[in-house]
Amino acid sequence: MPELVFFSGTMDCGKSTLALQIVHNRTARGLQSVIFTRDDRAGEGKLSSRLGLVTDAVEVADGMDLYGHVIGVLSRGGRVDYVIVDEAQFLAPEQIDQLARVVDELDLDVHAFGITTDFRTRLFPGSQRLIELADRVEALQVEALCWCGERATHNARTVDGVMVVEGAQVVIGDVDRSGEVGYEVLCRRHHRRRMTSATAGAGTLSPDVLPVTHS
Repeated sequence: MPELVFFSGTMDCGKSTLALQIVHNRTARGLQSVIFTRDDRAGEGKLSSRLGLVTDAVEVADGMDLYGHVIGVLSRGGRVDYVIVDEAQFLAPEQIDQLARVVDELDLDVHAFGITTDFRTRLFPGSQRLIELADRVEALQVEALCWCGERATHNARTVDGVMVVEGAQVVIGDVDRSGEVGYEVLCRRHHRRRMTSATAGAGTLSPDVLPVTHS
């Protein structure tokens, strides 16, 4: 049976790499896809991984009907065997419903890849709707690591290396960005303490974290 599957994880855990691997494997078997993405690091209309792999994709815009797009491809004589969606967290909830409709009415597998929570540990609306509707939710097995060596479970937004907890939910950046705004994956302990690799190296803590003393 066709499925809507949500592959989730933190930044830097190989989501886009897995998406590209699925495309590669199925293309080698003669299968054809529609690939959707939004706000990829490589620019508009691209699906890319940090390993340097990249392929063309359909850039999802606000209000775009994903089910209608797939229907359009089919009505023009195109072949669609499955659908890939990267950066699915940036999609609107109604667009996730459209993906479920692709599965249920067109009998096509849809593999969606995305981050579950934002830098404030709040669910992205698109990810929340995927969790509600997906036939399966798969946690990526390639574990990203916090600077301390523990498994990274949270995404942190940084400004000049300092973690911030306020601002717009979506600000495009990457884990290897050296500019003003970037992202870093942290374990829960260091996310709660707002301790990034930069502030840990400087020996600083967030002002609202007090040292624990023992008598």
